[in-house]
Amino acid sequence: MRPAARSAGSGSSDAQARSDGPALTRSEGPAGASGAQEPRGHKVRKMLRAQLGEDVYTSWFHSMEFEHFDGKTVRVTVPVKFLKNWIQSHYSEALLRCCAVEFEGVERVEVALRQPSPVRTVSQEAPGASDSRTPSTPTDSTPPASGWQAPHLVAPAIVTRTSVGGFEGSPLDPRYTFESFAVGPSNRMAHAGATQVAETVLSDNRGFNPLFIHSAVGLGKTHLLHAIAWSVRRRAPQAQVLYLTAERFRYQFVEALKSQDPLSFKEKFRSIHMLLIDDLEFLHGQQTEQEFEHIINSLLDGGRQVVVASARPPSQIERLNERMRSRLQRGLVTEIGPPDAELRLRILEKRLEEKRQLDPSFDIPRDILEMLADRLQESGRELEGAITRLHATWQYMRTPITVDIAETVIRDLVHGMEPRRIKIEDILKVVSRHYGVSKGDILSQRRHRSVVWPRQIGMYLAKQLTARSLPEIGRRFGNRDHTTVLHAIRKIENELGGNPRLRDEIEELKRMLNS
Repeated sequence: MRPAARSAGSGSSDAQARSDGPALTRSEGPAGASGAQEPRGHKVRKMLRAQLGEDVYTSWFHSMEFEHFDGKTVRVTVPVKFLKNWIQSHYSEALLRCCAVEFEGVERVEVALRQPSPVRTVSQEAPGASDSRTPSTPTDSTPPASGWQAPHLVAPAIVTRTSVGGFEGSPLDPRYTFESFAVGPSNRMAHAGATQVAETVLSDNRGFNPLFIHSAVGLGKTHLLHAIAWSVRRRAPQAQVLYLTAERFRYQFVEALKSQDPLSFKEKFRSIHMLLIDDLEFLHGQQTEQEFEHIINSLLDGGRQVVVASARPPSQIERLNERMRSRLQRGLVTEIGPPDAELRLRILEKRLEEKRQLDPSFDIPRDILEMLADRLQESGRELEGAITRLHATWQYMRTPITVDIAETVIRDLVHGMEPRRIKIEDILKVVSRHYGVSKGDILSQRRHRSVVWPRQIGMYLAKQLTARSLPEIGRRFGNRDHTTVLHAIRKIENELGGNPRLRDEIEELKRMLNS
């Protein structure tokens, strides 16, 4: 028979907790709680602190909250996915052991992501302002027992657009300037061409017109187009500059056709000094392509500057007719290639410096930047994404960025760039094709330099890119001794230190193997 009323004493409260499995609220564990009145979640936190140490507890469990126990599962929540993954992969057993002391019958601990707070106005104050932090609590403004506070939220960069004669262009990102662009061997020509057209927009003597930049996704062609627009705005405010994606060009033209006013669409381009077209490969529709060709020809014939960016060079864009293809190839056509290790490191340093301008207390050790540059080889966007993730982790954790933290944060990025496992057979094929020697020569006993050098390169790559031991590599390279393999690896490593051309060559071979 159920009693008419429950007393407020500890006995009835504890009985309810153990039989009904009530939610363990965020208000549990006040600083002064003790003895039988102390909530169980707070006791578990004290055990974790004692067993794991203050540093580990503060880094990983300080923001953890106990929400529910159903008799078998304890549910705890944390504010960010990174914490959830880290606790599950590193401390799940310790957490379960501590919970078993206080929660009778517990079989597992579920670590869940805490629901975000209602949307707040983003702070416009400078980083470090005293009132720029607010408690992260799903239901109210009371700070959680753990004392965790949300990071300072930096206002997003203001995005603006170019506009000519009422014709509004696509958005420009103020972060994309020549100053923030990292220059290296793979993009130096594109950067030089971009800076020159920005400097000579109103000159009668233009060196590169049109300028055509092509590259794979995320390598910086859009960055350069935005940088040109910003530079011209600063150098020559009177110049009429219009930046458009091919998709926006098509949309504006279709709207003009719907309103039966295509002539006004053409007229808007007459006063332009520079037209920047991005993602040309997405220009679709026969009428749109014809109109684009007409406008480009008119601008070039009138001595106006045209800059185009695309994922492919003009010769590989099927929709272009021969006349348009020839016109675009008349100027400078330049490709941005994948960044080498040195350039990747420079990109990371620039993105880190941008974050430090907003949050001077944020930093990433040099060895971690070098690890990121070595692991993330696909594009600048990957590198920028890694810095952004690490900064977000720093904002939430306020703990130094370690190698373990960095590896966890970028794990999915690294997996994305390694679609397949590289085999020694693949290395032999790529190396033999690259150096123009047969696979049989590499595996033979020939000692001519034309054969020995590719063989040593192959052994070095096998050690770098596979999990094979030195004896295994030796056997796969013509039954050679492991000391021969070790000598080859050390020789290549020594050469890399002072030979930039060899570094580029190794990077190229790695890209070929990963493609």
